Amino acid sequence: MHSMGESAITRAEERRRATSYRISTCAQKLTATHGFDGFTMADLAESADVSRRTLFNYYPSKTDAVLGLPPTLSDDSLEQFRSRGAGSSLLQDLSDLGNDLLNAQELNREDLARARGILLENPRLLAAAHDRFLGLSAQIVEEIRDREGAAFDAQRAQVAVRLLGAMFDAALDSFLTDPQERPLADAYDDALRAARQLLA
Repeated sequence: MHSMGESAITRAEERRRATSYRISTCAQKLTATHGFDGFTMADLAESADVSRRTLFNYYPSKTDAVLGLPPTLSDDSLEQFRSRGAGSSLLQDLSDLGNDLLNAQELNREDLARARGILLENPRLLAAAHDRFLGLSAQIVEEIRDREGAAFDAQRAQVAVRLLGAMFDAALDSFLTDPQERPLADAYDDALRAARQLLA
């Protein structure tokens, strides 16, 4: 049973996430309509119905607003990854990390299609998104090396993480064009099976 304090924190966090999502969605729609340089932070604040002060408390720049909250791995997901140990299937465990990351983002087809289109049309945004991926990749590489031990060199860990990224990219393509509209996690599982068959 949650205490009143925990409930208040949860409600506050939910409100914060909802506001963050609204701002980012508005930033992406403004980018899609007017181009990245075609609107100001003041325009974004008005579109998202927040004050400029509130906007800057959430996102310090237009780039951050368009990209939204950076993907983060939860403590629970990382602890589960670590606890499985070096004898476990690294590919499967990395896939589970990826699924946890996707589930935490709560993204739908419209969000993903809009975001992908914007990134492909805006090299600066694409570069910024790539920098975020590199930061997350570096974190996962360190987690792999800590778990697998000194014999597992950095190059192998980097290849494993890049494979994870390639599976996500393939899954996203399938997800956005799937006439049955299956969940992204299902498309990701399909990509994982394909990777296992290729690498077997």
